[in-house]
Amino acid sequence: MATDTLLDPVFQVLLDVREEIGVTRLGLTANQLWHHDPRHLLFLLARYKFVAKMLSGKKAVLEVGCGDAFGTRLVLQEVGRICATDIEPVFVIDVNDRMADRWRFDCRVHDMLAGPVEGEFDAAYSLDVIEHIAPEKEHPFLSNICQSLGEHGVLILGTPSLQSQVHASEPSRQGHINCKDHKELKKLVSTYFHTVFIFSMNDEVVHTGFYPMAHYLFAIGVGKKNQ
Repeated sequence: MATDTLLDPVFQVLLDVREEIGVTRLGLTANQLWHHDPRHLLFLLARYKFVAKMLSGKKAVLEVGCGDAFGTRLVLQEVGRICATDIEPVFVIDVNDRMADRWRFDCRVHDMLAGPVEGEFDAAYSLDVIEHIAPEKEHPFLSNICQSLGEHGVLILGTPSLQSQVHASEPSRQGHINCKDHKELKKLVSTYFHTVFIFSMNDEVVHTGFYPMAHYLFAIGVGKKNQ
């Protein structure tokens, strides 16, 4: 039987897309997750969906620490344009190599500890990054993000909770040098924003439940303070 023979013509669109653009490759991070822990890829995409909904309608958005940017497309569905940055050139090369014309965004190498990103953004988000930043460097990191934002800019910061680390793998614990509980996360972001909302996340579900039982935390900073 020919491989392109279909019993139901409703699936023809699948073959049409394959013919038009080929088969999309996973990014470096998504590929590793799909190989070692497929469920975690769902959790990652759920975090990006939350960001996308929270930032819906924003015109210019900055992503800090995009990694392979596999989930960035979800945010791009809801906002005008995205500038995604990462300190690792290997990620940026991978992202730009896989970039689809329909979902094109700016992706560049940038060290947020070295200074703000050129331009002005009305929102920024950073997922799974702050826990890798040494405590003594977290304020320069956040200060430079805030300097990249306009007057009414919004920030979303996502990170594994401190309480979750007893369940983390050994490689994760070695890299997670700055995990926080909900009080510490809110205090940090409150240094730069007048109002901070904290959300809990367990697996792919975001909620406002009991913070110490949350595996993941989101902080949303609104009302940027003058630095």
